[in-house]
Amino acid sequence: MVLALGIGQTLGYASTYYLPAILAVPMAQDLGLPTWAIFAGLSASLLIAGALAPLAGRMVDARGGRPLLLASSLLFAAGLLLLSQANGLAGLAAAWVVIGIGMACGLYDVAFSALAALFGRSARGPITGITLIAGFASTIGWPFTAWITDAWGWREACLAWTALHILVGLMAYASLPHSTPPAKVPTTGSTDGDAPRRAIMLLAFVFAAQGVVNSGIGTHLPGLLMSAGATPAAAIAAAALLGPAQVAARVAEFGLMRRLHPLVAARVATMAHPAAAAALLVGGPVAAPIFAGLHGGGSGLLSISRGALPLALFGPAGYGRRQGLIAGPSNIAVAAAPLIVGLSLDLVGAAAVLLVTTLLALAATLALLVLRAPPQLAEGPVAPTER
Repeated sequence: MVLALGIGQTLGYASTYYLPAILAVPMAQDLGLPTWAIFAGLSASLLIAGALAPLAGRMVDARGGRPLLLASSLLFAAGLLLLSQANGLAGLAAAWVVIGIGMACGLYDVAFSALAALFGRSARGPITGITLIAGFASTIGWPFTAWITDAWGWREACLAWTALHILVGLMAYASLPHSTPPAKVPTTGSTDGDAPRRAIMLLAFVFAAQGVVNSGIGTHLPGLLMSAGATPAAAIAAAALLGPAQVAARVAEFGLMRRLHPLVAARVATMAHPAAAAALLVGGPVAAPIFAGLHGGGSGLLSISRGALPLALFGPAGYGRRQGLIAGPSNIAVAAAPLIVGLSLDLVGAAAVLLVTTLLALAATLALLVLRAPPQLAEGPVAPTER
C-alpha cells in the first residue's frame, strides 16, 4: 500500500505542481502568452484544491480514500489531456480547473486520510513511507518532462503524463483495499471524535505560515541565494541540495525520530528555517549550502508532520474532515506564496524576505508550543477492512 500510494503521489506532484517549471517557457512561447500566465494557472489549481479540501476530507471519512484517489487519476489525466490541446487562455483555464479538482482528490492530504482510515494511530510509519517515495517527484518529473519536451514538444509531454496516470496511477490506486472509517474509540480525553476548535485553528495557522515559507523560498531558492551574493553557479549548486535534504530529514524521522511525539518533530521542523536564515545572513554566500540543507530538512520533516501531527493529537476518527479544515488555508498560502515572494525579492531584497519568513516560522513554532500532546491511548494498529 505504501508503494502504491507513493507511486500515485509521485505521479500526482510530478505532473502538476512541478510541471510549469519545465513547460512554462515553451507553452508561453507557443501560445503567445506571458510566462506568468502559465504559473497563474497552477496557482488557480492550488486555490481550487484548498477550497475543496474540507469537502474531500469529509468524503474520505464517509467512504475511505480509495474512491477519491481513483477519481484523481482520471481527473489528472483529463486535465492534462485538456492542457495538451489548449490554444489560448480559455483552454488553459479549463485544464487547470480540472487539475485543481484532481489535486483536491489525490494529493497528500487525501493519501494521509486514507492511511489513517486503514491503520488508525499506526499510520505514522506509512505516512513517512509515502513522503519518502514522493520526495523524488521533482527529481523524476523534471528530467522526464524536459526529455519529452525536447524530443517532441510540450503538448506531447502532457500526453505522456496523461498516459502514465491511466496506465500506472489508476492501477496503483486500484490495488488499494476498500476501507471503512475507523470507529470512535471511547476515551477519557478529547483526542478522538470532535477535536478542539482552537487546536485545529492553531494547526491551520502553522501549516499556512510554513506553506508561505516553504513554497515561497523553494520556488525562488536560486534567485534568493544570488540576491544574497552567491554566484549563479554556486546558487544553483546549493539549491540542488534542497531535495536530498528533504529526503534525508524524512529518513531521519523514520529512524531516529520515530520514538518522539510528532509535536516535537514539528517544532524542530519550524525552527529549521530561522536557523537557515541566520546562517545565511551571518555567513553570507559561503553559507548558501547550509541554508539549503537546513531549509530543505525542515520542509521535509514538516510534510510528515502535516499528516502525522493531527493523527497524534486527535486520533483517526474524523481525521479526513479535520485534515481538510487544516489543509485548506495551507493550500491557499502555497498558491499565493511564489508570487508574493517573487515580487518581494524584486522590491525589498533577500534580507527583508528572510526576515519576514523567519518571523512567520517563529510564529508557527510559538503556536506549536501552545499545543500539548495528549496522553497516548492504548490503541493498536487498525487492520485494513476488506469489504
